[in-house]
Amino acid sequence: MKALILAAGFGTRLLPYTQAIPKPLLTINSMPVIRLTIEKLINAGCSEIIINTHHLHDQIENYFKINTFPIKIKTVFEPVILDTGGAVKNIKSLIKDSTFIVINSDILFDINLTEIIKAHHDGKCLASLVLHKHEKFNQIEIDENNFIISFDSLTNPYAFTGIHILSSEIFNLMPDKDIFSIIDFYKNLINNKKAINAFVLKKAYFWEDIGTIDTYKHSSMKYLTSSIERPKENNINQMKIQKLTGDGSDREWFRIETNKKTYIAADHGINTSNTSNTTFQLDSFINIGNHLYNKKLPVPKILNFDTFSGIAIVEDLGNKHLETIINNSEDNETIFNWYKKVCDALFSFSKKGLIGFNKKWTFETEEYSKEVILEKECKYFIDAFANKYLKKNVEYKTFLDEFEFIADNCTDSSFKGLMHRDMQSKNIMVKNNFIYFIDFQSARKGPLEYDMASLLIDPYVKLEDSLKEQILEYFLDIIVNNNIIDAKHFKHCYKYCCITRNLQILGAFSYLSKVKNKKRFEAFIPFALASLKEHINLINIKKIPKLNKFINSLEI
Repeated sequence: MKALILAAGFGTRLLPYTQAIPKPLLTINSMPVIRLTIEKLINAGCSEIIINTHHLHDQIENYFKINTFPIKIKTVFEPVILDTGGAVKNIKSLIKDSTFIVINSDILFDINLTEIIKAHHDGKCLASLVLHKHEKFNQIEIDENNFIISFDSLTNPYAFTGIHILSSEIFNLMPDKDIFSIIDFYKNLINNKKAINAFVLKKAYFWEDIGTIDTYKHSSMKYLTSSIERPKENNINQMKIQKLTGDGSDREWFRIETNKKTYIAADHGINTSNTSNTTFQLDSFINIGNHLYNKKLPVPKILNFDTFSGIAIVEDLGNKHLETIINNSEDNETIFNWYKKVCDALFSFSKKGLIGFNKKWTFETEEYSKEVILEKECKYFIDAFANKYLKKNVEYKTFLDEFEFIADNCTDSSFKGLMHRDMQSKNIMVKNNFIYFIDFQSARKGPLEYDMASLLIDPYVKLEDSLKEQILEYFLDIIVNNNIIDAKHFKHCYKYCCITRNLQILGAFSYLSKVKNKKRFEAFIPFALASLKEHINLINIKKIPKLNKFINSLEI
């Protein structure tokens, strides 16, 4: 038994990603799709596999040069793409008198190929097409004896799976041309009633066409999850995927439900780069997440991931964020007790998290520095908030010396631990009364004061000033008792971190609402501006006269 895998196509439905990598090399659970197909063909008894190539053929050919298989695999390059029928005709000399399987390179399945091969031999037909019900593709009609009688029907139609078994005699009936569609060829054989048999799938099975971005990503999630549980193969078809409300980033979040439990899928985006010395967001998420979890710090466990698809599967912590708890509580003592838990966890995160932390894991900058503050917070504030949102048309360089003064004081911390970078109530989850931190992929070395500033000026919860002071004092007791830092020094740096964090919040919320059209963030801008005005007046305003005057003049 031989096989032909159709792998020459351009993958236009997966653009722009298929401009950089051919569709057959897209990975599922860190394995190229074409390899999954090859393994199923080998298990079905195939002794030789032929792969036609055209688009980015060199990548496919190189893959088979550096990867070995227990059977012969041959690639056949088509200088001009021959379509599906022409591709089959083109390998006639390689097939000789063998029965062979033809299979698309962009499908995932757990269909029993051995059973289909046997049915083909028993049916003594020229071709056996594997059919099923799939609403999107249904158009094939069969008669009571399972012979195909139409490829363009609305009468109880079936869909073609992209799997067919052919007898070598079929070459004798092919048209006298090089380029043609195999389906058009089959249509011309319909009058020969016993030419094309339909093998209709009835048992539980999994099948997916991964030719689109959505189907590819969903399949990636399912396979990654399936390998965690290792259930019977057909259980993958029973998984349910629910899209969740996203955050301010471009990532997308999903909840995956199996017959055992639920998981969270974090989609960081497809990565077609072959650059090995560049760290991407998923890399940081995985490396930093595993580091924190291994330190027994309160973060969700990362269970599986696929670097190319950008999908990571993590444990499901539920739906309860600190934001929800605080906003639904009217008792300050209860709120304070929750923040005590957060403070305890944050101190451990900062101190233990830095031990053994590799700066190469960071995907933006290795440390929270003066340069980061000026570019990512101060300039962000001027460009996104002052100019684009408020339309002020001011120049960043007008305030550069004063921004530098703030940045110098912000980084003047006597203890730099592992900084979360976005320590706010939406990134703190509660499960079984325990605190967990999420969104840790931006962690880097930095002042402990910054995370406390993020926590206490959080626009999502709007803590009372007296409560903020109480929480701050509790945290100061922690660091003083652990001989980490002088309380007075901490408070000084903390005041400046409140300002830089406020600048970042206003820049981010303006950008998200105006550029990304995520209008829900706009509601928090007035509170963030009021907070900035409050904190800008708490530092040495003689050093920042222009900036102080400008900020206090701003109105929404």
